[in-house]
Amino acid sequence: MSHKVAIVTDSTADIPEELIRKYGIHVVPLRVLFGEETYADGVELTPEEFYTKLGKAATLPTTSQPSPTEFMNVYQSLLDEDPERAIVSIHLSSGMSGTYQSALLGKSLLEREGDITVLDSKSASYGYGLLVVQAAELALQGKSAADIASAVEGMHRTRKLFFLVDTLEYLQKGGRIGKAAAIFGTLLNIKPILSIDEEGIIYAVEKVRGQKKAMARIIELFQQDFAGERVNVAIGHTADPGSAIACAEQLRGHFTLNEVVYTNIGAVIGSHVGPGVIAIFMWPVPE
Repeated sequence: MSHKVAIVTDSTADIPEELIRKYGIHVVPLRVLFGEETYADGVELTPEEFYTKLGKAATLPTTSQPSPTEFMNVYQSLLDEDPERAIVSIHLSSGMSGTYQSALLGKSLLEREGDITVLDSKSASYGYGLLVVQAAELALQGKSAADIASAVEGMHRTRKLFFLVDTLEYLQKGGRIGKAAAIFGTLLNIKPILSIDEEGIIYAVEKVRGQKKAMARIIELFQQDFAGERVNVAIGHTADPGSAIACAEQLRGHFTLNEVVYTNIGAVIGSHVGPGVIAIFMWPVPE
């Protein structure tokens, strides 16, 4: 009997709902707190609802990771269905959240040991959501947990990502930049280009004046790795699909695009970067 590997992730992977259903991915939600109101990310609060609430909120929302018990319950449920199945669980960078550690603790709480591989994506949003989808595709093909983990690591090395932030307000409120830098940057129309380093920490690649110049610079940065190659691309947006479609059309003028995925940047990541963000994730088409 074949035991298909189960794939588990958390809501910050920002995977489109149709792909979650298609591949049977199990998603454990983080939580978003507006004052005393708590919402399960992507379950009780859609990205559209979140950005509407964010625009009206007097203070920045906070976020919280799932408890170890929540992970334990998901793992236990999967093992109850099929005790022989393996599980690969891929999560938000440990450099940004304790979600990965919580998943490890959830595994340790199980009464009986299961074949569970917990991976630190060292990324965020669809920067690792695409790795989760790749893992789910391989699981459907009957690949082992070890093969899936190896493939995820390989893909992690070849994909590149950049976030273009529209406003410095949320980075400043979240303590990622100082107030003076935020005020100065706003006056000069500075658009930070952000990425995630090898340790899974967000950092500023460059600071460019104006949206148009910033986008042109992102294209140049991608060309350093993918010029002349066929690539897949995913574009994350903050409940603004029109901006993502326009971005894709701009990319078509410079790259040979194979697959294009559009995804909402969910409430947890959105709490830290604010509205008006465009995130571009690019990876080569496998030969």
